[in-house]
Amino acid sequence: MTKSKKESNINLDKTDEWPIDLRPSPDQLPSVTDTYFLRTRDIVSSFGDTEVTYAIFMRRPVISALNPALDWLQAIVKERNSSVNVNRCFNEGDDVGAGEPMVYLSGSFLTLVDLETALLQKIGATCVAAYNAKSMVESLRNTSFLAMDARHCAGTDMADLMAYGASVGSKRVKSEGDAIGFIGCATDRSAHMFEITSGLGTMPHALVGYAGSTLKAAQMFNSTWPNHPLTVLIDYFGKEITDGLMVCRAFKNLAKEGTLSLRLDTHGGRYIEGLDVAGSYAVLERNIPEAIRGYRNEQELRYLIGTGVSAAAIWHLREMLDNSGFKNVKIVASSGFGPEKCKVFSLANVPVDVIGTGSYLPSRWSETYATADIISYGGKSQVKLGREFLLKR
Repeated sequence: MTKSKKESNINLDKTDEWPIDLRPSPDQLPSVTDTYFLRTRDIVSSFGDTEVTYAIFMRRPVISALNPALDWLQAIVKERNSSVNVNRCFNEGDDVGAGEPMVYLSGSFLTLVDLETALLQKIGATCVAAYNAKSMVESLRNTSFLAMDARHCAGTDMADLMAYGASVGSKRVKSEGDAIGFIGCATDRSAHMFEITSGLGTMPHALVGYAGSTLKAAQMFNSTWPNHPLTVLIDYFGKEITDGLMVCRAFKNLAKEGTLSLRLDTHGGRYIEGLDVAGSYAVLERNIPEAIRGYRNEQELRYLIGTGVSAAAIWHLREMLDNSGFKNVKIVASSGFGPEKCKVFSLANVPVDVIGTGSYLPSRWSETYATADIISYGGKSQVKLGREFLLKR
């Protein structure tokens, strides 16, 4: 490593054409970067640059979903009139084991040192979201998924990353066999990640409250958007069956055509109309008796026969629709759907057509922390004690 004094070789090209989707921009970067990286950059600028290699890994199994991070990295490095050698260990969508380096980045220490904060922010949660989305789609291959994560995200950047993770995990399963997977998301901004042009969605509880009745909300929606399939939220008044059948009778043609769906989003504080504990056991016993005998813990039992949108609740609604002659009406479910709940629904062969979820987002945020360690300086291997496993390239 050169020890002589040296001026910074980072020359930023001032431009008004920085891509709006690549954040932080060069001007924003200093204010969102850990101070110790900025101070280290100043030290390296004074005492001399050297080539380094970073290894990036995570402490849990994930799916490789690195493109947004690497696209940003390449753009920043280009802006600095420098270059970085990217050695990916996995293709996008591949399984990555805990502790396995996902990518090695080699280049000027002066160029790279203050990029770590923003780079890691774009890796950890995205890779975990891809893993969770993959797990959900694998469990329910014949069910459509709608990414409804935007409201649960800490800003637009996070929403973009979560949508991207969902698309990667979904595409991975679809590439291996028949699966519907994620068909879209809730916002126009990230719709292109699912190969559609605009966001998808049903109706919020607010519309039902505004209308004053579930049927009135359905009529208002259909009047305003007559060429859209009609999906009606039926749990607002706690009369999922009564209101659901009322809507079906009012829209018989749509029900017959299969363009009418009922969405169940009952909160966990109560059972849907017509169910209790005994009724939940009974409906599963009629339809899928092996499910109730196969649960392994209390949480799985709750997903089967508990309050809210349980397996029994969906089966109960399906029974009521079929018995009333509405076999073509589809069921949309939301509320707490993550990998574990989807596995239980698969066990119970739940007849759900679409699941709206934001719960492919990591439930334990500490599991999303990506780590970067330098493993060589000036061409000489050297790494923090205990991280020698990163040297195995």
